[in-house]
Amino acid sequence: MATLSQNTLHFNRSIKLSNDGGALSSDTGEFIFREFDEKISFSQTISKHLQLKDERTYCFHTNEHLLRQKIYQLIAGYHEDDAADRLTHDPVFTQVLGKSALASQPSLSRFFKRFDTEALNQLQSANQELLDRVHHARQSKTLIFDLDSTHADTYGNQENSSYNAHYSTTGFHPLVAFDGLTGDFLKAQLRPGNVYTSNGVVDFMRPLIEHYNEVFPEKSYLVRGDSGFAVPGLYELCEKESVYYIIRLKANAKLKALAEELHPAHEIHDVSVTESYVEESIYQASSWSKPRRIIIQSIRPAGELLFSHAFFVTSLGEAFSPQAIVTSYQQRGTMENFIKEAKDGFGFDQMKSHDFLINEARMMLSLLAYNFTNWLRTFSFPTKYKGIQIQTIRTRLIKVASKLVKSGRSLYFKMSSSFVYERFFWDVLTRVQQLKFE
Repeated sequence: MATLSQNTLHFNRSIKLSNDGGALSSDTGEFIFREFDEKISFSQTISKHLQLKDERTYCFHTNEHLLRQKIYQLIAGYHEDDAADRLTHDPVFTQVLGKSALASQPSLSRFFKRFDTEALNQLQSANQELLDRVHHARQSKTLIFDLDSTHADTYGNQENSSYNAHYSTTGFHPLVAFDGLTGDFLKAQLRPGNVYTSNGVVDFMRPLIEHYNEVFPEKSYLVRGDSGFAVPGLYELCEKESVYYIIRLKANAKLKALAEELHPAHEIHDVSVTESYVEESIYQASSWSKPRRIIIQSIRPAGELLFSHAFFVTSLGEAFSPQAIVTSYQQRGTMENFIKEAKDGFGFDQMKSHDFLINEARMMLSLLAYNFTNWLRTFSFPTKYKGIQIQTIRTRLIKVASKLVKSGRSLYFKMSSSFVYERFFWDVLTRVQQLKFE
């Protein structure tokens, strides 16, 4: 059916809807992101690192502009490249990007084809420089490397797409690392769908750990991971670099026997009451070069007759009680929220290209858009709003209607007088403009 230029509503025939409002935008909050961009030199830093092999002899849209456009589209919720065709003359986006018109979908698609392995490394270097700037501003004394892998579904004949038995679906199997304290997205690597969880994890983590030990030697570091990352190479890397770790172990006969030895079967006096114990021991698996401290959590849920056991290997010393170590590991659960926000909010798992490198490039831009938003949230939102996620941020900050009115020297973006979250909008803008980064 053809799109009507005007539509009359049935419940009230005097109400007419049309798309000919003129210089209007629904994304006025993007200006706050652009203001924050200048404060932390976000786009400038990425442009400094990213040097694409560009064979174009003439271009209206530079790679710098294309990258910025794509990231700002992701932040506003426009994950598909073809959204640019509707936003071509959007008054907010054109001012944010400093262009008379946005690049079209074909231009964005060709932009991603210019990425190679070197360019992906450049994006990671840019992300690391921005992370360093943010960590320096926060002046935190601890950083927690939370490791995990996730899944990105694929459809059709896509390079390196494979069936993953754990997820029971076909796709990719990215490796990710977040800061468990701040939610910062430290690093990501796209992998084929059929690789095991720990595949390449030592090479993935080594440059990250070495970098932070060199740049921030005064900080304390902790690596946390589930049983998929229980590989001796990771323990040895952490021990060599003086980084603490808590990693869950897969249960085996020896570990179960050790747990049963610590808590032998006994008469249950009240089956309706949960029993829980946390113990420690020294254990050496056959693949380990030395014995290590392990924590054993034994729980008999109410109504059950038998204990279930969880095992953790750690380099934390006696100053940390077994219960404190288990509690720290359990806090790793927040990472699931970080991954979910990266996927649902920034299209981190939207892998639609046939080319593996293009998919990884798109993944990296989603990572940068996520971090950009997380930094704005943690530095400039009022305390009670620092936990809100991107969907709420869009509702309260980004999706703000405004009309452009031009005068001789100025551009006035007049927002709705009935904007519900007006106070929050101005509060965040004021906080951004008061920020000072070295």
